[in-house]
Amino acid sequence: MSEFYSGRDDAASIATIHTAIESGITMFDTADMYGPYKNEEFLGQCLAPYRSQVTIATKFGYVRAPDGSRLGLNGRPEYVRASCDASLRRLRIDIIDLYYLHRVDPDVPIDETVGAMGELVASGKVRQLGLSEAAPHSIRRAHAAAPIAALQTEYSLLSREPERELFPLARALGITFVAYAPLARGLLTGRYSTTDTLPPDDYRRSTPRFQGENLRRNVTLLEGLQHIAARYDATPAQVALAWVRQSIANGVTLIGTTRREHLIENIAAASLVLSDGDMAALDAAFPIGVAHGERYPDMSRVDR
Repeated sequence: MSEFYSGRDDAASIATIHTAIESGITMFDTADMYGPYKNEEFLGQCLAPYRSQVTIATKFGYVRAPDGSRLGLNGRPEYVRASCDASLRRLRIDIIDLYYLHRVDPDVPIDETVGAMGELVASGKVRQLGLSEAAPHSIRRAHAAAPIAALQTEYSLLSREPERELFPLARALGITFVAYAPLARGLLTGRYSTTDTLPPDDYRRSTPRFQGENLRRNVTLLEGLQHIAARYDATPAQVALAWVRQSIANGVTLIGTTRREHLIENIAAASLVLSDGDMAALDAAFPIGVAHGERYPDMSRVDR
């Protein structure tokens, strides 16, 4: 709603947030690097009248300057504390419900970072802790330093790698899996066969899976998804979301959208139940590693 995709339209975003709350959605996710800072400020303003009804999650650790330039990662304990205080101010709240380490800083032992996060829980500034895009070895060390409640990682029909190690580990440690980008940044909606329709500053123009031959080959993968959607009188997006929800029965599907009509479409996917046969068909059509191109232009920021 503040950066990366199709420009900023606060009026439309406010209407979408109000519709979400009216529809029973209770979890809202942001980060200090979105904007930067602007999305926390915007969400804080929008959610202030509904604070008792919602869970607010935010993230820190991915450092950007006020002009938007990217300065790297920071997991130092003093930065943990300063970031939390700044997010509390921007969000206009007294306590953050779920506080994530956005990316693991390879230069700081993760138990030091998470230990400082645990101090925020003890001081009443944070309720629960989370990690984003963390590798199994980091998750184990972090969980030993302070209880980790949630693991947020990209997961969709085009990004199934978490099934190998992260799903079993999260179950074993009692960590809720939070699947972000469940529509592969719009690829699974079937709306994008070219980037020509995207605004000039849209983040996806630089994303490998939306580039040239990668995009063409990824679009051809959608045929089976579209056939299944037609049988359910649903959209490809709804089927893709239903697949994620059924694949992570004890998890959370985190869906990003700026538009009310897409929100309403996404909500309807919650009542769609795919048959075992269709789940198996989608599993076969989208095996692990099927997508063409990396998820990000620079995968060096993802913990390994």
